[in-house]
Amino acid sequence: MSKIIFVSNRLPVTVKKSETEIEYSKSIGGLATGLKSYHEQSDSLWAGWPGVAKDDLNEEETQTISNELQESYNCLPIFLSEQEIEQYYHGFCNETIWPLFHYFNDKAEYTTDTWDAYKNVNQKFFDALEPEIGPNDTIWIHDYQLMLLPQMIREKYPDTQIGFFLHIPFPSFEIYRLLIWREEILQGLLGANLIGFHTYDYVRHFLSSVRRLLGKEHNLYKINGETHTTQVDAFPMGIDYDYFAAPTQSQNLSSEAQEFIESTKSVQNIISVDRLDYTKGIPDRIKAFKQFLAQYPEYHEKVRLNLIVAPSRVGVEAYDSLKREIEELVSEVNGKYGTLSWMPVWFFFRTFTQDDLIAFYRNSDVLLVTPLRDGMNLVAKEYIASRTDYKGMIVLSETAGAASELGEGVIVNPNDYGEIAAGIKTALDMPDHEKIERNKMLHVRLSRYNVKFWADEFLEALKNTTEEQTPTRPLLNLKSGYSDMEKVYSDSKKRLLFLDYDGTLVGFKPTPEQAKPDEELKQLLAGLCADPRNTVVIITGRDRFVMEKWLGDLDLHIIASHGLWFRKPGADEDWMMTVNVDNDWKDTIRHILEKYTDRTPGSLIEEKEYSLAWHYRQCEPDMIGLKRDELKEALLSITNSMTIGVLEGNKVLEVKDNRINKGHGAHLLLRDQEYDFILGVGDDTTDEDLFSALPKDSYSVKIGTGNTHANYRLKSVKDMRLLLKRLVTQNKQEV
Repeated sequence: MSKIIFVSNRLPVTVKKSETEIEYSKSIGGLATGLKSYHEQSDSLWAGWPGVAKDDLNEEETQTISNELQESYNCLPIFLSEQEIEQYYHGFCNETIWPLFHYFNDKAEYTTDTWDAYKNVNQKFFDALEPEIGPNDTIWIHDYQLMLLPQMIREKYPDTQIGFFLHIPFPSFEIYRLLIWREEILQGLLGANLIGFHTYDYVRHFLSSVRRLLGKEHNLYKINGETHTTQVDAFPMGIDYDYFAAPTQSQNLSSEAQEFIESTKSVQNIISVDRLDYTKGIPDRIKAFKQFLAQYPEYHEKVRLNLIVAPSRVGVEAYDSLKREIEELVSEVNGKYGTLSWMPVWFFFRTFTQDDLIAFYRNSDVLLVTPLRDGMNLVAKEYIASRTDYKGMIVLSETAGAASELGEGVIVNPNDYGEIAAGIKTALDMPDHEKIERNKMLHVRLSRYNVKFWADEFLEALKNTTEEQTPTRPLLNLKSGYSDMEKVYSDSKKRLLFLDYDGTLVGFKPTPEQAKPDEELKQLLAGLCADPRNTVVIITGRDRFVMEKWLGDLDLHIIASHGLWFRKPGADEDWMMTVNVDNDWKDTIRHILEKYTDRTPGSLIEEKEYSLAWHYRQCEPDMIGLKRDELKEALLSITNSMTIGVLEGNKVLEVKDNRINKGHGAHLLLRDQEYDFILGVGDDTTDEDLFSALPKDSYSVKIGTGNTHANYRLKSVKDMRLLLKRLVTQNKQEV
């Protein structure tokens, strides 16, 4: 029976060890609330760290905690040592990813030790999950601590439904590119079927980074991978609206909350709620409030800022320094503007219960929430939901994810103290009827798109994404035993092997000249050619002289220039032209290509004997789409009435005679003899003509993704090399 597995850095249950007992306490956070209905199902599981270091537990305690969490809470604990917590969580997660993704690149640290710890802990999560993963399970992974995990699961369980949600911002490409391990992180995330972000800005940033760093384009937010398609979309996280809108029991409130409620009778109150973190812009908020008092003296002794800051990472110098800065700024404002009967800023450095916070929300005229960068900021939504009288107003940073949903609030630039000050005045002065009108719209939105709706929508999208996966050709299994194709190869007596070159035998390089064969490839090809049952053919779009220089010393056939030139093995063999063509068209086309090359930095022209190729692999991804389409349109308009055409390959446009293609070249060998095993391998659209030309009982293999006529696929050049090694090994064993 299939089940849902939730994976996050922390479990929704926190374990604490005291001198006398082990205590368990449930989280009341947004994520735990949103997934509660799913997690309470008997067939669900939640994996994560329980909050206690493994070093502090003996074997018996570890087993006791594991049993209790699994039996009573449906949780799978993954125990981390103090060193792992320090290097993986406090190190890579909080000193590299957190500042960089929040645009504080000057605070980001790049340390190999912490990166290694991050990889190892992600692997540790996978190792713990592996025994639990069953057929058709759905796995939903959460947040930046586990960005490598989706691909780890995908490699071992390619048919599993995997979702990933990032709860912090995804930065723009210009910021993300600073990360040393940027490609590994992207590859890890792309193991998921569905990747969710809070806003479409983050979606756009992610897709831009994937395109620029991995060269993968998207179609309607879908990215084709080696084994699956990854859908990317925005799912703004909601809150438990009913909880915050419900009446609060006053007897449950702390003395500080009750004192606050009593004090609201004499002044208008502004509330600010954050945890201690440099991304929240708390010092800037105090400075903006100070400017508000300077600009609008009529509010002196009539308004108060209640600054609630929850302790975070106590003992870390940067955070302790931030706390001192906040305290000094509060003292400065109170010293300058305070009176015997009025203190303009009340500072609470402590954690309040949810009931206390709701009381603060309901008795505050304005919520001031101006983070410098925030993934969502649920406090803004909690405040609106708590104000069931519709008379509160928010002043919200435009760089918080919530700003895209709460446009009825007063939206400000968190770096502009004057704008924040003016925003505070606007919110305080806003007539009740206008606040009520705005808040009613917000309440409808928040009550509908609550945290349960968010979870339901994501899981439904994940289900639809996996159901809508484009059927692909089966993947050749090279991990265990011999594939059916290899068995037929072993039993056959006369074989014909068509092998494309670029993207099949060698990976793509910045320039064509850099793709010359390495020693391993030459040995593999020589091994294939050594078997007298094999006729090995390199069939490529490359120029004949280049291929002769690179592979002419091997006992193989070469079909070059997409089928135009044919050469049999042997140093004395001459090249044969398969179609009579001319170059009368070249000057006109070259002039056009040169014009676009001058306008498109990174592009280059490769001149072949009877064709011209325009390569754009090194071009700026955001710019090349428009330029490529313009050039293609210009070329098509000129070649429309000619025998030449435009062929679109992998990051290349090639102009050549329409009568020439790889299928035409393959016929030169297919027509002369009978073979009991035929294999054709290629990676792009130019190889589809080859696949179509092969007899029905042939084996055709597409390298990579995309629509194809081939009947099998391999993931990469690396896997193709592995297949060649296996075929060569069979040859040696059978001799």
